[in-house]
Amino acid sequence: MTVLRVATYNIHKGVQGIGPIRRLEIHNLGHAVEQLDADIVCLQEVRKVHRREAQYFAHWPEVPQADFLAPEGYTAVYRTNARTKHGEHGNAMLSRWPVVSHQHEDMSDHRFEQRGLLHSEVAVDGVSVHVVVVHLGLIKASRVRQLAQLVRFIEREVPASAAVIVAGDFNDWGATVRGALAHAGLLAFDGDRLPTFPSRMPVLQLDHVYARGLKPLGLQVPHGRIWARMSDHLPLIAEFEMVRKVP
Repeated sequence: MTVLRVATYNIHKGVQGIGPIRRLEIHNLGHAVEQLDADIVCLQEVRKVHRREAQYFAHWPEVPQADFLAPEGYTAVYRTNARTKHGEHGNAMLSRWPVVSHQHEDMSDHRFEQRGLLHSEVAVDGVSVHVVVVHLGLIKASRVRQLAQLVRFIEREVPASAAVIVAGDFNDWGATVRGALAHAGLLAFDGDRLPTFPSRMPVLQLDHVYARGLKPLGLQVPHGRIWARMSDHLPLIAEFEMVRKVP
């Protein structure tokens, strides 16, 4: 039996706090990603570059954050969602298994929020698994349109018989996401509600893992002081059994 362990984590660009009291957490996040021991790690709010922060912090990594966070032997895939005055950030996917291909689609719904999805095809023990990393908008009407776009993307880009994982920060704690993705055959863990936000006193589950063609085994959220200080979100970890279709 092949067990696939998937984590999703909004890392808040590797920095916590604001103004002169802000602190660099990217090095702690690197250790944290290793501790997750996930086959696939879906990351949001990942910096590719930020010139101002690189000047402010003496130990700012010399490589993009996705590459910095990838444990040894993993492949890092990153695509930009947002370009700002001092740099850019987006979604990333770190994979223990070989990455066959990857692409990006813009999901920006209005000019005040730049959003996108990252789609990768990963070969897990010789079986194709499609992984979509998302970070949806703050406005509900935008999320509804982005979810419809996500479903259309999957219908267009992913074979109907293929296994699919959609993970990320959905910015939604209600039934909107669950209902929209069910139309594409993507299901969450039945009955499981694990708060991931805010990290110091989590009350809302904004982060989710949905899947098709995989058997769900379990869902967990790590807790503790170190996890509470690294980001405003906690990571969410899901485990699946690979379902092999009989020819």
